[in-house]
Order: sequence, then C-alpha cells, then structure tokens
Amino acid sequence: MKDMTLLVMAAGMGSRYGGLKQLDAVGPNGETIIDFSVYDAIRAGYNKVVFIIRKDFEKQFKQKISNKYKNKIDVEIVYQDLNDLPRSFRCPNERSKPWGTGHAILAARNAVSEPFVAINGDDFYGKESFEIISNYYSTVNSGFAMVAFQLDKTLSENGSVSRGICEQNSNELVTVVETHDIKKNSAGIIECDRDISFLGSELVSMNMWGFTPTLFDHLEKMFNDFLTGNISDLKSEFLIPSVINDLIEKNIEKVKVLKTQSTWFGVTYVEDKAFVESQIKELIQSGEYPVSLF
Repeated sequence: MKDMTLLVMAAGMGSRYGGLKQLDAVGPNGETIIDFSVYDAIRAGYNKVVFIIRKDFEKQFKQKISNKYKNKIDVEIVYQDLNDLPRSFRCPNERSKPWGTGHAILAARNAVSEPFVAINGDDFYGKESFEIISNYYSTVNSGFAMVAFQLDKTLSENGSVSRGICEQNSNELVTVVETHDIKKNSAGIIECDRDISFLGSELVSMNMWGFTPTLFDHLEKMFNDFLTGNISDLKSEFLIPSVINDLIEKNIEKVKVLKTQSTWFGVTYVEDKAFVESQIKELIQSGEYPVSLF
C-alpha cells in the first residue's frame, strides 16, 4: 500500500472527564486507548504515527505511550502551542483554551507529506475503521474522506454527548451539523437540544478524517481568517468540522463518506472508564487483540 500516516490529536484536557484521558490505562497491562489505535493502524499498514501534544506533558507522554512504538512504527511528536499563530497575530494573555482541532492538525504541517488519518487520542475507533480508510487511499491520490459511525453505537450511558450529524448525497458528505446534548431518555428515545429525536441509524462524525497534505494550505488561510474575527474571543475554537463544511460549501473539496460497522467508545465521563475496560476485555477474549499489544 501507499505510505500512510496516523495523526493523533492528544493535546486537549478532558474538562468533563477531569484529567488527561490520553494517559489513562484501559487495558489489562496498562494499555491506553491510543495504544489500541496505534496497534490497529500498524496492522492496517500505516507506516508512521504523528502525535500532537502539549509541550508541558511531553516527558509523561513519551514514558507512558510513544516510547514503546519505536521499533514498531515511525514516531514523530509535534506540539500544539497557543502562540503558534500567523505573524500578524498575538495570543491574548488571558487565553488558556486551545485553539481547536483545526489548529491542532495545522501543528503537524511540517511532519506530514503523505495521505493521513486524523483521530482523537481518547476515542476507540476499531480495527475495521482503520482498514476502511487505508483501503480508500490505496486506490486514490486526492480528496478527503470521513469514517462515519452509526449514532446509536456512539452514545454514553453516563450523560449527554455532542455529535456531528452527517448529511450525505451518493456517499459524498454534504454537511456536518454539530448537535449537542444527545442522550437516550427514560423511554429509550434518542433526543437532543434541537427538540428533535433520532432513530439511531443516523451517521455521525467522530473526528476520524482522511486527508491529503493539501489540507494544510486550506488550514493556514482559514485559520488566518478565523483569527481576524475571533482573536479576542477567549473561548473561540477553530474546529475541523467547520473547516470541512466551509470547503464543501464553496465546492473546494469533496469528502467521501466511508461507513463503518464498528462500535465507537470513549471516556467522555469518568464513569465511562469501567465500560471501556469491559469492552476491551471482551475484544481480547474474542481474539480481536492479544493480551499484550507491545
């Protein structure tokens, strides 16, 4: 297959979770969710992994996670820095919140020169998801892609979640509508903050994207435009779904929707950890993963 990079966004703090989810063990030998993602990427043929982290937990991250991959896959680390802005802008002194997933991916602009898959570091996507997007880029040289999950396979039993509800036309993405406060009510109906209900079969984005390096040119221009209007808003975020929607709306890029039957799970809330651990245990018992990954 062609060269393929896994880009792992692991710079954020889990505000609802209450700590660094990326470093939390969920496997029987202290494995993190990232370990399972990297394992799935390796067996799907990816040849490089780039981690986007914050400089202040570099030592922790290397000791806990990235050092173990050195003989398995090429590893590079880049840093999401609040002050990594175009020359005409300065980060407000009061700003502490990261600039968002679009800015995180932009931090890897000098580390990636081949098709890549961008994922969240605290989400478990499953073997099939990595294979689907790898297979896609083994046959095409351009364009973007998104792995779409079924909504009812991405919910939490411990609280509401936000999901990007996808609209598509002939397997091409039309738009991603960020929808908040999604949860099952006492009657088992999936509802949200928009006073509508869902069947559960709707397709959602879980921030598993396939890109080519042309994305970085788009991000540089669009981040500059974003800062022009939002530099003083301390909570504003430059988010990749908004970037994608804009590129589609202006007919600049097309995004292929790749459906997966994988069940997503993650640690949105502290209470989710026990469920994730039980799911991992079941996957190991079924033979999907070895008892020890690395």
